[in-house]
Amino acid sequence: DGFLPEREIKESVKTKGSNLDINVIKQLSIPLSEEKEFDQNYKLPPLSILKKSDILSPKLYKQSVSENVNTLNQLFYYFNLPARITSVTRGPSVTLYEVALSQGVKVSKLLSLEDDFCVALGSPDLRFLTPIPGKSAIGIEVPNKVRSLVTLGDIYSPDDKILMNDLLTVPLGKNFSGEVVHMSINNMPHILIAGATNSGKSVCLNSIIVSLLMKVKPSQVKFIMIDPKMVELSLYNGIPHLLAPVIVDPRKSASVISWVLDEMKNRFQLLLDYNCKTLVEYNFMVQSDIKESSELKPIPYILVIIDELADLMMIAAAEVEDSICRIAQMARAVGIHLIISTQKPIVKILTGLIKTNIPARIAFKVTDFTDSRVILEHGGAEKLIGKGDMLYLSPHYNRPERLQGAFVTTKEISLITNYIKNQMKADYNPEIKDRVIKKEERVLDDDELLYDALIVVIDFGHASASLLQRKLRLGYSRAARIIDQLEEKGFISGYDGSKPREVLITKEELGEILKGKAH
Repeated sequence: DGFLPEREIKESVKTKGSNLDINVIKQLSIPLSEEKEFDQNYKLPPLSILKKSDILSPKLYKQSVSENVNTLNQLFYYFNLPARITSVTRGPSVTLYEVALSQGVKVSKLLSLEDDFCVALGSPDLRFLTPIPGKSAIGIEVPNKVRSLVTLGDIYSPDDKILMNDLLTVPLGKNFSGEVVHMSINNMPHILIAGATNSGKSVCLNSIIVSLLMKVKPSQVKFIMIDPKMVELSLYNGIPHLLAPVIVDPRKSASVISWVLDEMKNRFQLLLDYNCKTLVEYNFMVQSDIKESSELKPIPYILVIIDELADLMMIAAAEVEDSICRIAQMARAVGIHLIISTQKPIVKILTGLIKTNIPARIAFKVTDFTDSRVILEHGGAEKLIGKGDMLYLSPHYNRPERLQGAFVTTKEISLITNYIKNQMKADYNPEIKDRVIKKEERVLDDDELLYDALIVVIDFGHASASLLQRKLRLGYSRAARIIDQLEEKGFISGYDGSKPREVLITKEELGEILKGKAH
């Protein structure tokens, strides 16, 4: 199951080369990855699976760049603006034109001409940098007429020291200078990804996951994947890195996140018992100080990936928000990280509490300034051009960086996951399966409020967990459990997306059942 069972921690565990003296007299459910023999022989997927893009000939874009420089200089002349182009840097998706203003000229004068620049250059998506970070110049980002594809094969290299020196560092994409930009997940420590449909959001998620699968063993990093859309993460089902099958039913997601909370508490208790502050410190102690002990093994990182937060918030907003915030506030120390994605960057979904606790953001193309502000706290994402064009806001900087995200194909994902599954089969955690995946058999009297719930749904003519929450003052988990029981017994119709469940029993029929029960 990927975890060791409960075991007794012996009293007075003392470690070599350490002052640790731990007194533990109790049973612990220790969430430790079990190093199996075949895991030690596990082979990482070959780099040859990731394909590189074709190099774009300079002939295809040199003329366009030259024409844009001439157009900009003419505009400066027409509007009597003392400015000049000092440098041009072509990136994969945009070209940055550096503009130097004469002394005493207000920047606002240049910015007031944005619409004129858009018309002259034939592009509605110009973006101004005032100033370019580290320079006393203004930048004008102009979308390339011929874009360069950036594939994961272009930016993933075993010779990349930044990438290989940290287990949870992944390459995100290339900036306008053509440099690879990395993201260290454990330093974020949680990431929020948002953007409109077909903007590159799901490709970014896949790129992050595949980058990790290319370099980590199943015993080092575990995943929990929640995919209400049912298609984006299905290719990963069956890989040994998963703690549970990909969860596609949003009704079960609250229980999954609840398990993560319990796992977080277990890990904190373990660190406390061994006088360690972080997962890194604990794993270092295990590997260096007590190698002779077969009782302790390194703990794996856990990445919780939610592909559409909106679907979860629609079903159990308060419960999901509370759990996400608690995990985001505390879980970094015990190696649990959240990667949350949504295509609905609105205040009801990305609440203030969630954003406060998840400072790292990746914004893709959105429809308007308001959506951009919800994600990044300011505009900019509405001027992106789609297809992987992103703004990456690290919590260590106060300004986002524009990148062209890495593209990974479905074929590459399939080849990598099949290569992994041919070596090892999935070994899911039984506790998650019992709590979330497997449907437990229930009898009619399982919940004492079942008949009260029946009366409520009959009176209102439809059934939903939220209705029972309001009328019976229940938590979401219990209300959802009662709804499942009502469905299993044939009192209400099955789940059908956004359509309300029909009530299949009348008050008279319920009365007959109650009479029979009394006899």
